[in-house]
Amino acid sequence: MDLFLQALIDGLLIGGVYVTIAIGFSLAFGVMHIIDFAVGEWVMLGAFIAWVLHSATGADPLLFLPVLLIVFFVAGWLLHPAIHRVTGGRRPMPVLMGLLFTFGVATVAKGAAISIWGHNIRTLPTLFTGDFIEVMTAVVPTVRLFAAGFGVAVTVGCLLLLYRTKTGLAIRAVAQDKVNAAMLGVDVRRIAALVYGLYAGVTGMAGLVIGTLFTIQAEMGMRYTTFAFFTVVLAGLGYLPGVIPAALLLGVIQSLVAIYLGGAYNLLVLFAVLYVVLLTKPKGLLGKGW
Repeated sequence: MDLFLQALIDGLLIGGVYVTIAIGFSLAFGVMHIIDFAVGEWVMLGAFIAWVLHSATGADPLLFLPVLLIVFFVAGWLLHPAIHRVTGGRRPMPVLMGLLFTFGVATVAKGAAISIWGHNIRTLPTLFTGDFIEVMTAVVPTVRLFAAGFGVAVTVGCLLLLYRTKTGLAIRAVAQDKVNAAMLGVDVRRIAALVYGLYAGVTGMAGLVIGTLFTIQAEMGMRYTTFAFFTVVLAGLGYLPGVIPAALLLGVIQSLVAIYLGGAYNLLVLFAVLYVVLLTKPKGLLGKGW
């Protein structure tokens, strides 16, 4: 029972981190209808840039979260015109074109990371590293608790933006129907650039948080691309509120499988769960996705 409780808590905390990765991914798909294959590379670059800043200054990496938000927001904003050129207009199969383009971005980012930082593994210690609290019979690392809290805060912030601001209203209008939104005076291209910049900024910050939990290496991107894709599909493509239960479920399954079956079976079980969900609920767990 103690082992199960530990696995359950660990899974929920890791799921909170996956929320941060998947929330931006889902938002970008809902507005731009693009499956971003480079999401894991945004995570990887966020972790490495945080490591560089920490190495150069000696400051706690968590202090650089606002810096990463700004840096990656600008990077996403600048990259958006290229994505729009590939997927916009009357080009055939825009989703596939976007997938291929972001696959190329991911390949370039991974190659650049290997060239700059090599294959060596890095760590990103914080003031919380090594601290823990006890919850009944389970031990909860403080840094994981912070990471989960960060994921909840980002999710709440995104939902408040979407449902409590005029910009959020414009974003939802574009996600629902770009043509009608444009006829109502919404600058669709500017909104899409804003969303992609926000997505890149949030994902870059998630990379920093993940770097404080696990090791950092240039090849880590694909792992988190897979987790982000699993989470968004389980949530329902483009349905933001579904990301939270989907990410928590993913984290719990991963933790339980790792403890009771072994980490080597993680992806096998996750693929099986994804397959069953797609067969029974193709629009996601809550049935409200695309």
